[in-house]
Amino acid sequence: MDLATIDNVCASDFLGVEYLRELQLARLQNIVRHAYEHVPLFRARMEERGVRPEHVKTLRDIALLPFFKKVDLRDTYPFGLFAVPMSEVVRLHASSGTTGKPIVVGYTREDLAVWAEVMGRALSGAGLTKNDIVQVAYGYGLFTGGLGAHDGVEAIGATVVPASVGNTQRQVMLLRDFGVTGICCTPSYFLHLIEQANAAGIDMRELPIRVGIFGAEPWSQGMRARLEQGAGIEAFDIYGLSEIIGPGVAVECVKHEGLHVFEDRFYPEIIDPDTGEVLPDGEFGELVLTTLSKFAMPMIRYRTRDLTRIITEPCKCGRTLRRIDRISARSDDMFIIRGVNVFPSQIESALLTVEGVSANYMIILTTENGMDSIELDVEINEASFSDQVRELEALQKRIIAAVESVIGLRIKLKLVAPRSIARSEGKAKRVIDNRVK
Repeated sequence: MDLATIDNVCASDFLGVEYLRELQLARLQNIVRHAYEHVPLFRARMEERGVRPEHVKTLRDIALLPFFKKVDLRDTYPFGLFAVPMSEVVRLHASSGTTGKPIVVGYTREDLAVWAEVMGRALSGAGLTKNDIVQVAYGYGLFTGGLGAHDGVEAIGATVVPASVGNTQRQVMLLRDFGVTGICCTPSYFLHLIEQANAAGIDMRELPIRVGIFGAEPWSQGMRARLEQGAGIEAFDIYGLSEIIGPGVAVECVKHEGLHVFEDRFYPEIIDPDTGEVLPDGEFGELVLTTLSKFAMPMIRYRTRDLTRIITEPCKCGRTLRRIDRISARSDDMFIIRGVNVFPSQIESALLTVEGVSANYMIILTTENGMDSIELDVEINEASFSDQVRELEALQKRIIAAVESVIGLRIKLKLVAPRSIARSEGKAKRVIDNRVK
């Protein structure tokens, strides 16, 4: 994809709304017909409902179509949802498969061009240009993050540093020696990079880096503040998932008031997660996405389990693409303690309001005397670690009060030494569930 092409597709962020809806409908009708003709499971579910592709006459008719879930990809492993012959599939990606069979996704050459396009639009929306040097510290390989971001950097003509994950000291060296101006990675890993730089006597605020594109895990506004202050950057939230395409489904613009969905390529809906009812724009619920331009493995009404809302107000940046609120929680991340629904992101948000703690923590769920409980292990910073016992006790009380005021439950708190909680090079693991099943 050449730079002129990227310039043209970035104009897609500013399409007239009426034209955008016409384009969405034409692409929806096309992809539904394609899936109906080539994916047996989709055709069977359509027939169960008595629905055929020609019944999709308006965008509202998307509600006639069946939902798909992650279990459908596992049940048809590895290629049962593919809609083209393998001779047309030029790349495969897959999830780690830590909770079962991996999720396998395939791409045609045209699918990869769409992916590079939306990633290029995402990076351009964050202010990156061909004059930037961008370090990609997502994992390369079957995980979609590394190659997805890599292709997007090349699409805008910027210089890509394909660092992948790991070897953190070398990552810091590359940031400094190559004059890196942008980075793509998980927010927890960038926090680790800041810590390692500080330990090596390098102040990242003095380096050229100015933009961070962070995704693959939910992160709070408190985490944003830590990253921006620690490295002197502007942090942008990017959203995507392998089942849809990878990173590049939605991204923040410079206004940081929600994430613009590239809805000419991915059609968003919000549903009630319990009933499946489509909710009006502005109401919180589960995000459902339909791929409008992905032909190797089209996903029709895919239930993401991510909780958000569609923002109705126009963005001050001028883009006509609708926005979603930042994904701060996933319904499958939620745990229930004594009848109370708790999300790890709630605990992180409360924790990062307390001065003297780091952004590294671990939530440990246990069962004592037949009752489930929460233990929170929190790293304190170097200055707090050297405080007197009285000061540490006061800090402990402030943390407990902040967390309990948000989740409404008593917790146990353990203050631990700096850098004692294991760092993650990919998605951060924040919860250990040791409850009696």
